Amino acid sequence: MNIDLVDQDHYATFGPPHEQMRWLREHAPVYWHEGEPGFWAVTRHEDVVHVSRHSDLFSSARRLALFNEMPEEQRELQRMMMLNQDPPEHTRRRSLVNRGFTPRTIRALEQHIRDICDDLLDQCSGEGDFVTDLAAPLPLYVICELLGAPVADRDKIFAWSNRMIGAQDPDYAASPEEGGAAAMEVYAYASELAAQRRAAPRDDIVTKLLQSDENGESLTENEFELFVLLLVVAGNETTRNAASGGMLTLFEHPDQWDRLVADPSLAATAADEIVRWVSPVNLFRRTATADLTLGGQQVKADDKVVVFYSSANRDASVFSDPEVFDIGRSPNPHIGFGGGGAHFCLGNHLAKLELRVLFEQLARRFPRMRQTGEAPPVALELHQRHQDPPRHPRLNPPSGRPLPRVRPGPSSRQHPPSSQRERRLRPAFEGPPARPEPIHPPERSEPDAPPKGAETEAPPAPPQGAPIEGFRWSSNRWTAQGTKRGGTPGGLTDRFLMKSVSAGGR
Repeated sequence: MNIDLVDQDHYATFGPPHEQMRWLREHAPVYWHEGEPGFWAVTRHEDVVHVSRHSDLFSSARRLALFNEMPEEQRELQRMMMLNQDPPEHTRRRSLVNRGFTPRTIRALEQHIRDICDDLLDQCSGEGDFVTDLAAPLPLYVICELLGAPVADRDKIFAWSNRMIGAQDPDYAASPEEGGAAAMEVYAYASELAAQRRAAPRDDIVTKLLQSDENGESLTENEFELFVLLLVVAGNETTRNAASGGMLTLFEHPDQWDRLVADPSLAATAADEIVRWVSPVNLFRRTATADLTLGGQQVKADDKVVVFYSSANRDASVFSDPEVFDIGRSPNPHIGFGGGGAHFCLGNHLAKLELRVLFEQLARRFPRMRQTGEAPPVALELHQRHQDPPRHPRLNPPSGRPLPRVRPGPSSRQHPPSSQRERRLRPAFEGPPARPEPIHPPERSEPDAPPKGAETEAPPAPPQGAPIEGFRWSSNRWTAQGTKRGGTPGGLTDRFLMKSVSAGGR
């Protein structure tokens, strides 16, 4: 079986190829991965950190940070986003937006986040959907709070966000045109928001971002609009995927859920462990700016270099028992927010706070929740792993909150509904076949094939009715007895059904 770290069908069926990644970390941590074009797959924690911290050698701007190739005219547009910039332009822009995301600023939001979380949990009764009810609205509503957007605008911003996220994937997309139209709506909204703050400044993040810094520098109108767009999409998408993946992982590890229920203060370390385990950002791409050596391999200028955070976060040379999900893990030097350097996640403090509050409140208010049904992993863009967008009408949506819908475009490729997908074991991994000569480039060496043995044998079939180990078909509904705000845990008997769908925690 060939190494293939970017097979979207594998991600959509089994989740990330952790067995292949583990073999690569041990035998070929920097590996020439065939493809059109081929690329260097960087899987070891140490090497991912090195690439992340040397933007002078590994560019985000030259051919962007996203995995897929695109024409130069499209790349030129994408370079307007901070994600696809290098110093010094990135440094200037990042220093301006950092003012709104200091640890002190984020700590001041905790009570607002608790209020938003409690409001969402108060609506959780009857039948529902975990992603739609909690994982998706929580980070988006927090972003609305950051921007000072009126509560009445939350639903339309939520809808724009879902349309833009959906437009990234042919399986679940609104059409690209709908995604583009939603982006234009966000631009217009950001422009109006900026005009309001310039006319009537407030003590909020938007006003800070629009004001000049001590050097007289400020964001241009276009830069501010692009930043709001990035915040509305990337700033909430990763957290929603970490939240849904974390919930699914806790269902799969009931002993850890019991620990959290017994001691909700563990939510702080649980948030970090969820980010490590789920790795909501799977990979990013860089381009080598010069001939160099990385992990013992000769990398040439303009070679495509892809760092796999999901692999680095299970590196046994860094983490003790990396395949064990431990909500009390400390220290936890995961790189789920990036490996440091210029592109370290701007919102890392905010994301950890949101996850901590969410899982602390869930443990306090729904200590006996359980899961029933299916939650298939879903791959949208390779650089992230996503929950399944709502695709069927939701039963009994909360009053006053419409269900966001995504409509497949005319060229969409449809998977069958999750309940109709074939359940099968993850194929046994035997490592890449040895070849006498590497394919590209000629002078690059190919690692030896992994040894045959127990690690390459297919797992035995599970007994009838037992969970299939290594294959994360989880349930799509969960039930809980919970409490309203301020109540006694377990004091209510109403049934709480939620669909928990995520590609995380694989």
